[in-house]
Amino acid sequence: MRDILDGYTNDVEETPASCPECNGHMADMGLDFKSPKKKDIKAWDHMATLYSVDITFHSCGCSGPGYIPNDTEQLKEHFENIKKTYLEHQYFWARRKEDPETQSQIAKDQRQHWIFLGKIPQELKKGTKNKPKYDATEALIYWGKKVAEIERKINTLT
Repeated sequence: MRDILDGYTNDVEETPASCPECNGHMADMGLDFKSPKKKDIKAWDHMATLYSVDITFHSCGCSGPGYIPNDTEQLKEHFENIKKTYLEHQYFWARRKEDPETQSQIAKDQRQHWIFLGKIPQELKKGTKNKPKYDATEALIYWGKKVAEIERKINTLT
């Protein structure tokens, strides 16, 4: 209704769009979604699988939605690769004892571990730019949740 009424819907209740074929609720697959041919049941089943593991075709339109696997086997492989990366991050934070203190140690740490230090949420980074502090325990919890989330998606596929 917001689109139909040009944004003026403060008093109108939003309802999901209905499929013209089956009258069921339609999924929001994003602006970059290109629907398969109507008779391509295999492709439609794959779209349902993608949606069930939270993969949609949303982007700002500049660079597209990123990599979208073509079938369930590629999707499992993709998730396994993501899980491997998450486990590497978790292992890094489990081994990290303390933050470096001197400027040379900090510079060396940032050069060697930039991939791990740069991938945690901003709220887990404390201190200043010249003397950053990281909460390794919270980072470990963060990556543990990411691993559990990707495992849930993998289990959905099996």
